[in-house]
Amino acid sequence: MEKCVVLTSGGLDSTTTLAIAKSLGFELYALTFDYGQRHRREINSAKKAAQCFAVKEHRIIVINLRSFGGSALTDDITMPVREKPGHINGNPIPITYVPARNTIFLAYALAWAEVIKAHDIFIGVSALDYSGYPDCRPEYIGAFQKMADLATKEAVEGNPVRIRAPLISLSKADTIRRGIELGVDYSITHSCYNPTPSGLACGACDSCLLRRKGFLEAGIEDPATYARPIPTKLHPQGNRVS
Repeated sequence: MEKCVVLTSGGLDSTTTLAIAKSLGFELYALTFDYGQRHRREINSAKKAAQCFAVKEHRIIVINLRSFGGSALTDDITMPVREKPGHINGNPIPITYVPARNTIFLAYALAWAEVIKAHDIFIGVSALDYSGYPDCRPEYIGAFQKMADLATKEAVEGNPVRIRAPLISLSKADTIRRGIELGVDYSITHSCYNPTPSGLACGACDSCLLRRKGFLEAGIEDPATYARPIPTKLHPQGNRVS
């Protein structure tokens, strides 16, 4: 059985990616980061996902990106809230972007992959329904692949590590449909950037809106509990009805 490293945040996308990697017959090694984000709910969800998919090993790496800040997720910056998912796409890069986060995460994954002789790394990024982060684009994944081919002993010796982004061209709705086909229990996932003290998803951050929009478009009930009422239908343009 071939090994793979899966970046596992506990969110909808990374959990679906775990399911995809498992369906391809890989032995799973999950990698999660406690990087100074606003809350630990997603780390707890990552643990549940790792247990659900019976990963061979789950590593939680502590790094303090809060020491740099520069993001509403790692600094004392007000979390932006919105009313419609349509406000997200096409906007400038939002303040929830964490500088170089995927580059840092993939570098750790690459190091672990070399050590355990895994030749595949899975990351759950998408270039369609996303907040506009530059490190979620196909061009970025391709560039990191070129770097990995140059920078690792395994690649130089003819055993390159492949960077796989199976959700890169999927909408959030298509990702959810794929996950349901593979038996993903989305009730264990956490997407919210700014949950309430009691743990409810805020329902108004970019991540919540994208998740809610995806479930609505997929025609599947979202098992998450939100502090704001959940819309029950969409306008033709894809925005929620107030």
